[in-house]
Amino acid sequence: MNLEPVKILMDQLRSIARSSIEILPQIAVALLVILVTWGLARLGRYVLGKVMARTRLRESLKSLFALLASIAIWTLGIMIAAVILFPGLTPGSILAGLGIGSVAIGFAFKDVFENFLAGIIILFRREMRIGDHIACEGIEGKVAQIAIRESHIRQTDGQLVIVPNSVLFKNPLIVRTDQDVRRVTVICGVAYDVDVDEARGVIESAVETCETVVHDGRPVQVFAQEFASSSINFEVTWWTGSTPVEVRRSRDEVVSAVKRALDDAGIEIPFPYRTLTFKEPLPLRGEAAPERSEAEA
Repeated sequence: MNLEPVKILMDQLRSIARSSIEILPQIAVALLVILVTWGLARLGRYVLGKVMARTRLRESLKSLFALLASIAIWTLGIMIAAVILFPGLTPGSILAGLGIGSVAIGFAFKDVFENFLAGIIILFRREMRIGDHIACEGIEGKVAQIAIRESHIRQTDGQLVIVPNSVLFKNPLIVRTDQDVRRVTVICGVAYDVDVDEARGVIESAVETCETVVHDGRPVQVFAQEFASSSINFEVTWWTGSTPVEVRRSRDEVVSAVKRALDDAGIEIPFPYRTLTFKEPLPLRGEAAPERSEAEA
């Protein structure tokens, strides 16, 4: 029986076992480095959190800086552990490998990195803050959270919409609460036989009396807008709070006040009139319809 193959296999197993035993101290040191890295990462996040707590940065930015610091510590620790475990490696070769790998990872996770970079830029924006009411691509609501990859928008009906940050970055974004006040407009029509100047004065006085209308130098404006089918339409504009509920509450108060003032002044708010024209005269009640001739029949 030929025992040569068995001998070769046993020699290989002994060599692997010997190499494994020889590398055990390096593995132990590498694991110790990883453990120290974990502790330093937690300590770094804690210290940075204490330092950031004294600043006026928004909470999302504080979380971002803590995350970046933790990533930097972990990257350095893993590189040191890799050099200890594999002495042939150098920091330069590791960085070169990371560079080549990052290209492949970048193509594979293009959308993830796009949202990540968009999230960083959004976090540095001063125009959009947590608590603002925004509108973008048919999504409207209150900014509940700005994370690295996505933002949470709480709609006025209570539903939560999770939006990728690239959507908020690449598309036009309306920040409705960028200022404390916002201009609101409604259309009010009066009958054609009403004096336009009188109606304008009644409407303006009614709007001025509303509590939700802001009176800090911003005027109430009432302009005759158009000749509609059954009325002269006025564009009524005023300023009120910028949140959606403030706008709805103010619009309700203004519409009610204008309607009440016009009624008190005897000014008609017409509904559409329709004029019907018939080709042939219609018979009056009690009269027989005219008979058609045989030729017409």
